[in-house]
Amino acid sequence: MSRRWLFGTGAATAVAALLVTSSPASANTKAAAPAATPAKVSNALLHAWLRRDRAAAAKVATPSAVKSIFSYAYRAPDEFAGCVGNTCRFIHTSVRVPGGLNGLLMIVSGSKVTTVYQSRHVTKPAVVAKHLFTAWQKGDRSLGLEVATRKVVTRLFRTKYDPKGVTYYFQGCTKETKGYSCAYSYDGGAMLMHLKGSVNRGYDVQSLSYLAD
Repeated sequence: MSRRWLFGTGAATAVAALLVTSSPASANTKAAAPAATPAKVSNALLHAWLRRDRAAAAKVATPSAVKSIFSYAYRAPDEFAGCVGNTCRFIHTSVRVPGGLNGLLMIVSGSKVTTVYQSRHVTKPAVVAKHLFTAWQKGDRSLGLEVATRKVVTRLFRTKYDPKGVTYYFQGCTKETKGYSCAYSYDGGAMLMHLKGSVNRGYDVQSLSYLAD
């Protein structure tokens, strides 16, 4: 993987300066403890990660969320894209990463981040295909966006996965002209996931097609 894509301490310092928002306390009154808003909680986790401070991260996130953010393969996102409800995003503006998340997405509950979704660097096409299929089974669009474009996730999730419906069988992946095709067969046809990328960049699903018997 290109070194410019990886997490770097220089980039960490710069992004920390960009993302922190502070409000000076009055000189004549004692500052009240700030409310644990999703924006403040998610930024606290991001900055703990930038400092590589797992103890601080554990104070504002669940163990699974801490594990997830500390496994992020790319350098730190450089822009806080805000929160919608309890969902907060940190995005890349200068680095292209696979999938439709474009960085980190955090789910906040109360004073802690409970889930961290992330753009993933996956080098095996079959792993990418299975990840997207699992996301569909769970009805989890954000999980799907870790390894697929928004267009793909929108199309796939138009139909809800039915555990009592047809059974899908993974048939593996084959090389295509500009990537790989990974197939799931079922009675009456097949779903093909078309992946692009490289071992260096990682693969993601960029289109879907269906075959009928």
